[in-house]
This record gives sequence, structure tokens and C-alpha cells, in this order.
Amino acid sequence: MSVLLAGDVTPVPGALDTLLNSEPDLHVVASVASRDEIIPAVVRSKPDVVVLDLGLHSVGGLSATTSIYDTAPETRILVRTSLGRPGTLRRARNAGVNGIILRDAPAGELAEAIRGVATGRRIDSQLALDEMAWDNDQRPLTRRELDVLRLASDAADTREIARTLYLSVGTVRNCLTAATAKLEARNRVDALRIARTAGWY
Repeated sequence: MSVLLAGDVTPVPGALDTLLNSEPDLHVVASVASRDEIIPAVVRSKPDVVVLDLGLHSVGGLSATTSIYDTAPETRILVRTSLGRPGTLRRARNAGVNGIILRDAPAGELAEAIRGVATGRRIDSQLALDEMAWDNDQRPLTRRELDVLRLASDAADTREIARTLYLSVGTVRNCLTAATAKLEARNRVDALRIARTAGWY
């Protein structure tokens, strides 16, 4: 079973490749770190499964899935993400991925997930529980971060937001940066879209 890793952020470079290659039925055919490398690697190696890490903005997040499916419709996609990201499971499903797993899952669990999506199973049970928790109004953003995002959605600049909320410009910028990171958004505009879709403002 051939595997392509996109955005491997393990502490030791190549460690994940080695761990997966130690499995008798798995073979890592390529490992890439940016979105621009994904499609050429898919064309060259024709993997059964692409493991896409959502932690690297350079990979392009879930938007990369469309390009992968257009290039290799038979390829299965398993995404790795952090716990506690609202909407991750929903957005992944909407993007058509075949499975989703926590980034810090043990290598053995990742191997089983790869086998699962390769054979047609959907892998997202642990993240489904997390999604249910967030849907139960456990938002990841603070009230201040939501207030800043709400004003930013009205096209207010950082100085205007700071005046309105009686904050410093630096605090406003920090709130926007934190919100973008917590939502695993590509940028501020994407963070606004995610928060609005979730109905948080």
C-alpha cells in the first residue's frame, strides 16, 4: 500500500517515514512539505493514500484536496489535525476527505487509519466526539477574540477596532493572530469565514 506524506511535522525529519515503512504492508513513496510539491509527487508516485497534515499553512489545508482528487480520483486522503479545532470534521467531510486523525496519534494508529481509508472505511471517530463538544457551544475563541473578529468582518481596521473595544492596537493584532491560529485558518479572511459559518457572530 503506497503512501504519500504531505506536511510531515514530526519532531525528527523522516521519523514518520521510517515508522510507516516498518509496517510490512505500507510503503512511503514520497514526502513533501508544500502544496506546490503535492501534485507533481502524486503524478510521479501514484499513491494509494495521501496523508495531508493541516498544520502547515504552506500545504494549503483542505483546499489541496480538490487538486489531488482532480489529478488522481482513486487516491484516498487522510488528514492529520490538532484536537480542539472547531469545524475541522465538518470542513473535512465537505472537502470529501476519506478520514481524519489527530496529529499526535501514535504511529500504529496512523497506520491503521491509512489501511482503513485505503479499504473504503471512514476514519474520524475521535474527532467526531470533539466536533460534538464544540457544537455544544464550547467555542475555542475567547469573547474578546470573537468581538475583534466581528468588528473586523465589518471591514474595520485595527485602529478602529482598538478604539471601539478600548484595547491597544497590539492587543487587537494579537487577537486576530490567535483566532486565525485556533481556527487553523489560512489568513484573517478565512478565519472570518469560518467564524461566520459557525454562527459565532
